[in-house]
Amino acid sequence: MDQDQFQQQHDIIGESVEIKEIVEVIQQIAPTDITVLITGESGVGKEVVAKAIHHASQRTHKPMISVNAGAIPEGIIESELFGHEKGAFTGASETRKGYFELADGGTIFLDEIGELPIGTQVKFLRVLESGEFMRVGSAVPKKVNVRVIAATNKDLESEVRNGNFRTDLFFRLRSVNIRVPPLRERREDIPLFVHEFTRQISEKNNITFGGITDEAMEMLKNYFWPGNVRELRNVVESMLIIERGKRIDANSIQKYLREFQDNHRNLPVYTHKTPEQAERELIYRALLEMKSDIMELKTILTQRQVPAETVAPHYVEANVDTADHETGERFIPLDEMERRMIISALERFNGNRRLASKALNISERTLYRKIKEYALD
Repeated sequence: MDQDQFQQQHDIIGESVEIKEIVEVIQQIAPTDITVLITGESGVGKEVVAKAIHHASQRTHKPMISVNAGAIPEGIIESELFGHEKGAFTGASETRKGYFELADGGTIFLDEIGELPIGTQVKFLRVLESGEFMRVGSAVPKKVNVRVIAATNKDLESEVRNGNFRTDLFFRLRSVNIRVPPLRERREDIPLFVHEFTRQISEKNNITFGGITDEAMEMLKNYFWPGNVRELRNVVESMLIIERGKRIDANSIQKYLREFQDNHRNLPVYTHKTPEQAERELIYRALLEMKSDIMELKTILTQRQVPAETVAPHYVEANVDTADHETGERFIPLDEMERRMIISALERFNGNRRLASKALNISERTLYRKIKEYALD
């Protein structure tokens, strides 16, 4: 089976070099029982990779049990993973199998492995090495034949250095490490995701998709996507349902991206990147916001039948309807042009001064002063 057929069969979307390399690794390791560690930011599609490994393996006819270690309270995680005997603790009214027993013969996908408590890590390592474990409340070891695929969005090497993750478990897990890159590192894949998501969402909700302009698609490709594929799907779903049948242009898309841009520009975010990388990304997001504001200003001026090329992010040139009185032509003074732009922005956003100030790329304080200066109250 070639790569394209493999990707289609296992729902792996992407034409980037990074995705092609991941698919090649999956095809090589899937037939084996080797432990796999999948790393990457939240929302990049780590579970999609895990499912592809399982379904391309000889265990495909056995279950794949997915477990989110970060979502299980520490007090019951061992019971969830390894099961318990009747009466092992208060509330244990009957014997119960854990996820490892349920996955016997198949695959267990342990997501957010970095959240596993230190005490549980020891027992997890024993399962990896010997296939043996004991139910909570039992002294009798049980044995299972399970392939383990783990995933994390944490830097496990840092967790090891900080004493939060066992060194021996770390080296045992990373027999094969597949890193799934964030969307911003494979922007050429974004249109493929958009088209696939629009198809799925349109069919599911019986919605007619009106298409998307090239400029709008470029905005999606240039956005930072802190939530990666998961965020992209949510944005596409919101656009399709709310715009319902309309052709989606750059102006429409801004409504769905601005909130994310503002939040991630203004709020401090913990990251493992170097200060230089973090600063570059902050500047990049700021430039994207400026680009978005310029597009919105162009739209406002087009609606007012004012040539858009007269607008720049921080100033207005007096070359619209320009002419000299001595030649019978007419100038529009700068203050009049500014007044018209403010009126247009306020009309467009139904008097919402916060949105109008963002569209005009000025502070709300400046907008209030200008409104008072031009008697627009």
